[in-house]
Amino acid sequence: MEKLQISFESRNTKINKIEKMKNSKKPIDAYEKIEEYAKNGYDTIPKEDKEYFLKCFGIFDKPATPNEFMMRIRIPGGHLSCEQTVALGEISRDFGRDYMDLTTRAQIELRYISIENMPAILKKLESVGVTSYQTGVDNFRGIVADPLDSFAFDNIIPSQKTLLKMQEKFLYDEKWISMIPRKFNTSIVGSISNRCNAFGHDCCFVLAQKEGFYGYNLYIGGKVGKIAKNADIFLKNEEEILLAYGALINLFKKYGFRDNRNRNRLFYLIESVGIQEMAKSIREYCGHDFATAGTTLTKLDNEDADQGKMALKDGSFAFHVTIPAGIFGGIDMIEAANISKKYGSGDIRLDIEQNLYMMNIKKENIKGIQDESFFTKYKQLGSPYANHLIACAGEKHCKFGVIPNKSDALNLVQYLEENLPLENDAKIRIYWSACVKGCGLHDLGDIGFEGCKVKVDGIQGYGVHIFIGGRTTRNAKIGYSVLKSIPLKFAHLYVESLVLEYKKLRYKNESFEDFNQRVLNQYSKAAIGFMMTLKTYLKRKNIDIDIGFKENIKTGKNEKFEIFEIGRVLYKEITGEEAYQIIDVFTPKFPKKLEKIDTKKQDIDDNLAQMVNTMLRENNPAIVFSELVDFIQLKN
Repeated sequence: MEKLQISFESRNTKINKIEKMKNSKKPIDAYEKIEEYAKNGYDTIPKEDKEYFLKCFGIFDKPATPNEFMMRIRIPGGHLSCEQTVALGEISRDFGRDYMDLTTRAQIELRYISIENMPAILKKLESVGVTSYQTGVDNFRGIVADPLDSFAFDNIIPSQKTLLKMQEKFLYDEKWISMIPRKFNTSIVGSISNRCNAFGHDCCFVLAQKEGFYGYNLYIGGKVGKIAKNADIFLKNEEEILLAYGALINLFKKYGFRDNRNRNRLFYLIESVGIQEMAKSIREYCGHDFATAGTTLTKLDNEDADQGKMALKDGSFAFHVTIPAGIFGGIDMIEAANISKKYGSGDIRLDIEQNLYMMNIKKENIKGIQDESFFTKYKQLGSPYANHLIACAGEKHCKFGVIPNKSDALNLVQYLEENLPLENDAKIRIYWSACVKGCGLHDLGDIGFEGCKVKVDGIQGYGVHIFIGGRTTRNAKIGYSVLKSIPLKFAHLYVESLVLEYKKLRYKNESFEDFNQRVLNQYSKAAIGFMMTLKTYLKRKNIDIDIGFKENIKTGKNEKFEIFEIGRVLYKEITGEEAYQIIDVFTPKFPKKLEKIDTKKQDIDDNLAQMVNTMLRENNPAIVFSELVDFIQLKN
């Protein structure tokens, strides 16, 4: 572990201001004063408790809702009993304006909570075995897992009991509360389907097989914008999981960086020493020579939302409920629990796409549950746009959010449903983050949005960066941006242009992810963004030109070739003639002088004419798409 020590010393010559604050008192001291604060009122709460220490227990002061708190509730693996579900619903109804958010870590966030009601809420949570401990700041956040663990046919190793033992290592132990350099996210999945973003966390235990035995491969160092790396460690049983987990969290606690908070997640420690050194240190710390990695088996995407219900091993069903953008209410939560109990076990499971399952619904009860009035408000099976929608809290409830976000996500879905309906066998994951922090997992979506600020006509307003190509399975991959700083009011038009191509070119049962791999992956990022911009411009100007992506393009992601080919197609579509008679490798051969398009077609849009002429000009110097976008950028 010498390299870890050297790296630690090089980065920790000074500590950041949050570390200094953490050293000033024990977090539990703030927690134990909650009753006192409740009696004396919000204004008596010290600044450091509101800014940091109460967050260690999931209690977040929210300037957007003055004198009121958000509470993040820990839901291990997304598993809730009927009693727990009802209690959370009652807290929301009685103390939180009947509002709650389901989160992308399968947790629950209660809002509009006053400090005066906090003791009663904490008492009620404790009475049903639920806690908000360590759900904020520099702590071990809620561990995610397959919501259908133990029940799904593809669940090979039930993992929930192991998850709870992992949690026992740190949850109520003062030696761990706020003692690590930064937040620490964990996943464990023993299923073939990836229902929990298995590879996107600091520490990931993922179903694997080695020499005929099932166990888990260890992946480490995931975070927003980074997929966890394979540590080349195979864990054959619960004992080895707990050993490896204990080693990793202790190494992070001891050697993690405490200087720059923007660069002190586990990822940066691994980056500084290398994944092999980190794996070696885990083995050394345990004094145990774990086997090298086996074959990772968690390879299937989560298809549950597209089916509506999933058959379980015991002959019952998990009944899927789509909660658009995770916006839910306490009364609705209570009703969901009661319906689940009436027709099944009463248990509820939350997933990372902000939806829920009613568990163990008997086959003979399917018709009855579908007739419940609850399903006039929430759908078992929504449109392909709604089934996999994610949206984080947004500016209303998060100080980092720079766009409204949830309403934007819902408006987009409604627009696409009305203007470009997809067949039911389509699948498209649309993920929204209100800022660069990425709580809406925008970089893992088929289409993702990251909120930003942009200037339109000199006035600062809402904007988004648009991403595509994220994958959570089959070699999980972070997506990439194709359009930057798009005014939010135009975002639906750009996305419509892309989804139109998916609708036009997709095979039967082909998901957007597969379409992206088959078609869009032939193009450069710049070409995709340009085509979206071009098609949006043409629609806004009511210009009827058939232009789009091709299934077998041969431009090899070379921007010069792509620009020439798109320009050539535009020229022919507008004039009915080829710009050049002989073309070799996307280049005019023995070119005649180009007859400018606006002389051939005098009523053509000026911007479009100038752009096409630029794309096809003779002896064309190297140009790139960014030089062409200004011709067709939407201005108002």
